[in-house]
Amino acid sequence: MNRTLRHAILLAFAVSLGAAPAFAQKKDKAESSTFATVNGKAIPKIRADALIAGQAAQGQPDSPELRKAVTEELVRREILTQESVKKGFDKKPEVQGQVELARQGVLIGAYLNDYARNHPVTEDQIKKEYEVIKGKLGNREYKARHILVEKEDEAKAIIEKLKKGARIEDLAKESKDPGSKDRGGDLGWANPASFVPPFSAAMTKLEKGKFTETPVKSDFGWHVILLEDTRDLKLPTLDEAKAQISQQLQQRMVQKHIEELRAKAKVE
Repeated sequence: MNRTLRHAILLAFAVSLGAAPAFAQKKDKAESSTFATVNGKAIPKIRADALIAGQAAQGQPDSPELRKAVTEELVRREILTQESVKKGFDKKPEVQGQVELARQGVLIGAYLNDYARNHPVTEDQIKKEYEVIKGKLGNREYKARHILVEKEDEAKAIIEKLKKGARIEDLAKESKDPGSKDRGGDLGWANPASFVPPFSAAMTKLEKGKFTETPVKSDFGWHVILLEDTRDLKLPTLDEAKAQISQQLQQRMVQKHIEELRAKAKVE
């Protein structure tokens, strides 16, 4: 069974149907709303619809194979649910709490998706954000190495060794940065915005091949930085970045809405 399909069942939420005034109407409605029956208990068609819709949202086309998989998944879940109820798990407080949390999750998802649909990101917002990002990133990338130590005196000692001809690649073994010490302190190509401000400010002032002759202090400790090279930064075009920027703006908008609701809520 497809793992994605198993997770998709979380989207399903049973909806109670009102009783029809006449028996014939009630029968027709029951038939149209029942997807399958397991041990005499009906599986509402709305569960299958939710599963199929969830798969469609992920690009899975409707097909006989998909419907067969949906049927098997729903039947298995119904069998296991019935066995769980027989054991009385539906009466246990901790299980009831988990069921309520799952119900809340579905309702929250439906609400936030509806909010996002009704508050779409505009082209102007995307263009404005693109320009802001361009301004922050600048037009240069830097390839640097560094050594991070805990004390200023340690950094000064490393600088003295570099002045005497030591290689930063060798001295980087003393670094406290686990991400770069085994690579000779190599940080790869990166934009200054990728680093903390004190580090970026010191790095961008260096000439190629030069190192900082004064230790650089940051929240992480003391740095000795060597600039190996620079190059022009090639940014994606607006069209290439549009989808990602739109998603980020939408997430930001939803988060702001959540914070506004939280600020207005009366919590006792």
